[in-house]
Order: sequence, then C-alpha cells, then structure tokens
Amino acid sequence: MKKTHTKTSKIASKIAGKIHPLQDRILIKEDTEHNEKKTSSGIIIPVTVNEDKGSKRGEVVSVGPGKIEDGKLVKPSVSVGDTVLFQWGDKIKIDDDEYYLVRESEILAVIN
Repeated sequence: MKKTHTKTSKIASKIAGKIHPLQDRILIKEDTEHNEKKTSSGIIIPVTVNEDKGSKRGEVVSVGPGKIEDGKLVKPSVSVGDTVLFQWGDKIKIDDDEYYLVRESEILAVIN
C-alpha cells in the first residue's frame, strides 16, 4: 500500500502547478494494471472484451476544494492517494500522460 502512495505522490507532485481541479472535480490517473485479465492457461483478455464497461479504476492525484451548497463549502470525500472506481470523466492529457477529470458524484466507491 505504501508503494501506491509513493507512486501517487510522485504523480501528484509532477502535475502540481499545471492543473488545479475546480469545485468538486477530481483528477484521476487510470490504473491500467487492473484492466487486462489473464486466464489460468495464460490467455490475456484485453480490456475491450471486459464485461464491466461501466466503471474504471484509478488513483486520485488532485482534488478540488469542494462545491458551495446553501452558502457552505462541502469538501469532497476522497483524498489524494485514494484508489477509486469511477463511471466516466473528461479525458485530458498532461505531459503525455492521460488523466480523467470527474465530478465527485461520478465516483462510485473508494477501494481499501
């Protein structure tokens, strides 16, 4: 688990100063290691054949300050370093790396 946090910290510091999510938006780096599956006989099943097309898995690398509701700031419930499942988002490219910019409501779960 510490390995993931270190990896995420390096990613977060790499993009620091380049992009800051606004309101309740979250910047996520998709976890491509979990996309492909391998059968016991060694056959690799690519993500395009994956049955679950509804969600993606990724690491939170930056979090916006939150949104205003009834005059009060409501902060997002995820933090940098969290592994999350999310539905969709706007794909953006920063220094040849792809990220997803999603609203907090598009995050389905935090994976422990």
